[in-house]
Amino acid sequence: MPTTQLLETIPTPPTVPFWRRPFRLIRENARAYLILSLAAYGLVALGFALGMLFPELPAARAVALEADGTGELVRAVAESAPLFALVIFAVNVFRLSLFTIVLPSLVVPFAGLAFFGYWAVETGITLVQTTPVGWVAMIPHALTVLIELQAYVLFLLGAYLLGRAWIFPRRIGATSRRRAYLQGLRSMGLLALPALALLVIGALWEAYSLRYLVHPLSQILL
Repeated sequence: MPTTQLLETIPTPPTVPFWRRPFRLIRENARAYLILSLAAYGLVALGFALGMLFPELPAARAVALEADGTGELVRAVAESAPLFALVIFAVNVFRLSLFTIVLPSLVVPFAGLAFFGYWAVETGITLVQTTPVGWVAMIPHALTVLIELQAYVLFLLGAYLLGRAWIFPRRIGATSRRRAYLQGLRSMGLLALPALALLVIGALWEAYSLRYLVHPLSQILL
């Protein structure tokens, strides 16, 4: 049989729909995804434990949030749930995802993972409340933490894949570090899609739950 006819008889692999590619990438790197998930939630839990053991740490964080204007910003926009959600989304995308994880990893391999680790411990400390109403607010806010951390894990996985490709280009079949870097950027971009969707959900839930659920829950529980 001629070569051209033989090739024609080989079935062409089906094209994976674009929206499924991030999930295929997660499956292909399931071990790294699991480790990063455990690390992210574990570091927040560690920070929370430290805050419970050393009450001066949450107090210091509260003072720092007031000093940098975060507290004032929250109070200014909290009355409007849509505006509150928009501000939360912007902070989570730019300050945390872009400037904490993505941009450092574009310059130094895996740098974003280290910066995020510090932020996770600090955030765990911040979650420790000092008032009864604050602890009530943590009931709906716990879901916010779960959703938003999962979004950050996807950015972390992208940073990990970029760093691995950058340092070990042969592992992904790249012929040069430049090609490996570009392929790592592509992986990060794919994973950013579901991550951004989770950040939208998390911002909406955080804004509307804190605006409309905390007061009724406080009336019931306190």
